[in-house]
Amino acid sequence: MSNPAPAALLDARPDAPDTPPAWSAVFALTLCVSTLIASEFMPVSLLTPIARDLSLSEGTAGQAIAISGLFAVITSLCVARISAGVDRRHLLMGLTALMAASGVVVAAAPNFVMLMAGRAMIGVVIGGFWSMSTATVMRLVPARDVPRALALLNGGNALATTIAAPLGSFLGQYIGWRGAFFAVVPLAALTFAWKYFTLPSLPAPVAADRAGVFGILPKPKVAIGMAATALLFMGQFAAFTYFRPFLEQVTGVGISALSLILLGLGAAGMVGNAVIGRFVARSLRGTLLVMPILLGLVALGLIRWGHQALPTGALLALWGCIGTAAPVAWWAWLARALPDDAEAGGGLMVAVIQMAITLGAGLGGMLFDHLGYQASFALAALLLVLSGVVGLFCVPQERKTTLVK
Repeated sequence: MSNPAPAALLDARPDAPDTPPAWSAVFALTLCVSTLIASEFMPVSLLTPIARDLSLSEGTAGQAIAISGLFAVITSLCVARISAGVDRRHLLMGLTALMAASGVVVAAAPNFVMLMAGRAMIGVVIGGFWSMSTATVMRLVPARDVPRALALLNGGNALATTIAAPLGSFLGQYIGWRGAFFAVVPLAALTFAWKYFTLPSLPAPVAADRAGVFGILPKPKVAIGMAATALLFMGQFAAFTYFRPFLEQVTGVGISALSLILLGLGAAGMVGNAVIGRFVARSLRGTLLVMPILLGLVALGLIRWGHQALPTGALLALWGCIGTAAPVAWWAWLARALPDDAEAGGGLMVAVIQMAITLGAGLGGMLFDHLGYQASFALAALLLVLSGVVGLFCVPQERKTTLVK
């Protein structure tokens, strides 16, 4: 799941210089976020037709999510060094063009290899964009407006997360999975044009010491927190990636009901995002413990009641509410654990999250193919419960955490 550094991290950053705001450029980046997130998670609602058309199993088709995560990890760790000296405007434009190219390659893919090539391209965009998104926003608007600008990016992320799966399912019903992926291309082209006319020149900053990304691991509680974060995302994507084939094969819903259930999952996620700050402020330690354990119980509930549409829909809505909001708690933990190294910690967390998505989707797919959905969801439950338990040991002390809104 691609997550921008939230406004809470601003507490650990120096203020940006007071410059004339470039709000149109911020809106262009927000459209880029929405298009990118939609592209990233489109396969979740289209696994069945992709697998059928390319003569693959659903588990193999699910590697389309895993491969994008892998390339996002590689890119997030290497982009600063590779792009040293490159104007960030040019780099963002290039990533947007690559996003459009990915849509074309995936839509035209005649086989599994080309499908993976197209998805690898979107992984590069994910890693590159999120690695520089917050820093870019901080250079586009005055310091006093940075929280509001980041809120716009987060809004684009939440909106795309909500509609990507049901929209992909809906479009796939009428124009096929290839048409659904190609629908990203005109949006990427619009984003490219918007950025071209609104993004100012953004000279590359002085190269940072890349050792700092890994140099923070020996600090107290950091390695434990990163491990708990990895377990959370591995557990989520071991199950989430395969919700469509589960709903079709086990619950037995049609396309219309499938789209409605996925829309409910996304809408519940927006509700969770809206209220998570209150729980984090009340008890970060309790939030990090309870949320993944509840997700694990939902996964087990799907094994027990997955044949019934109404309980399954309710459980998936609960999944969306908790799962979408859970990363916010971990960003809040990062702001507390690394107040002086939030940038390095944020880069490392992006890499950890993307690697966890890759491993979770990959392991879940193998189990789904060979042992059935019960094995995938049981693995998800185990990993999620472990995340909650490990998370208890990474909060040094309990105090209220206030998120900038």
